[in-house]
Amino acid sequence: MAETIQTYWPYLLAGFFVVLAVGWFLFVANRKTSVITDRRDVLDEGAAPAQRNQALIDAPRSAAGPATAELLKSQPVAAGDDLTKIKGLGPKIATMLNEMGVTRFADIARWDDAEIDKIDAQMGKFQGRIRRDAWVEQAKLLSQGDESGFVAKFGQNG
Repeated sequence: MAETIQTYWPYLLAGFFVVLAVGWFLFVANRKTSVITDRRDVLDEGAAPAQRNQALIDAPRSAAGPATAELLKSQPVAAGDDLTKIKGLGPKIATMLNEMGVTRFADIARWDDAEIDKIDAQMGKFQGRIRRDAWVEQAKLLSQGDESGFVAKFGQNG
């Protein structure tokens, strides 16, 4: 036996270190850190208020309360033209244009090629509609109030 240990001692030493490393990994390095928390509910006697709500509790009441919000909702908003009257321009595109600041037929009627390219680049899957559906021409007629000319050239709305 002593002869075997003397012959294979480097392998036995390497094996010992491998077993030691695996043991260290399993028992020390892979251990989860335990987190100690206070499990008391905020309604329990002596419990502190929840920190995330404390700022809301301590803040003074805002002048814009629920009554003000309802009042703002009930007031009419200065609206632009109904852009969906333009053929090929639906509610989704109208919303996109409104977000870009385009709310009136006159806005579209003033577009030149550079402006059309700029707006068209922001239209996503609706690119190409401005020229294909002649929005500028339709908007010119609608901004001038020429309903009969619009109907004669582009057909009845609806």
